[in-house]
Amino acid sequence: MSESVISLFDESHDLPPAVSDDPFLREIENFLYEQIPITRAMGVQVAACDETGFVLIAPLEVNHNHLGTAFGGSLSAIATLAGYGLLWIQLEDRSAHIVIKNSSIRYHRPVRGAIRAICKTPDAATLTAFKTCFQKKGKARIPLQVTIEENDQVCVEFEGVYVAMR
Repeated sequence: MSESVISLFDESHDLPPAVSDDPFLREIENFLYEQIPITRAMGVQVAACDETGFVLIAPLEVNHNHLGTAFGGSLSAIATLAGYGLLWIQLEDRSAHIVIKNSSIRYHRPVRGAIRAICKTPDAATLTAFKTCFQKKGKARIPLQVTIEENDQVCVEFEGVYVAMR
C-alpha cells in the first residue's frame, strides 16, 4: 500500500496530481466525484486497491481545522468513504445502492499531514456471506473497519455497518 504522499500535493491545482495512472483507480475516483460531489472538494483520491484492501488519501490543505490539523468531520467522511469504496468494488454490481447504517469513530491523535484512510478487506467467510445474501435477497449488511494512519501510527479508528441493496 502507498506510503506518505504529502509531497504529491501541489496547492496550485484544484486536485492533487493523480497518485497513479491506473484506469481502474481513476474509474473509482470518477464514480465518487460524480455520485458524492464533496469528494472532489475534499481532494479525495484512490491511492490503492487490491485483495487486501482499499486506500483513500486527501490533502490536509483543504481538510484542516483551526489548529492546522485534520478536521474531525473530514476524517469521519473519508473513513466512511473508504468503507463505501471497498464495498462498491467487492460487490462488482455497479447498480447496487450502498448506504451506511451506523458508525462509530475514535480519534486517538491529531492528523498533521495528508489523510490516509485504509479499509482492509474483511475475512473471506464474512465477505462470502455478505455477497451470498445480497445475491439471494437483494439486500445485505456488513461491518467494516477503517483506520486513518500517519507515520505508521493509527490516528483514527472507524467502524461502520454498511447496507447494500438493489
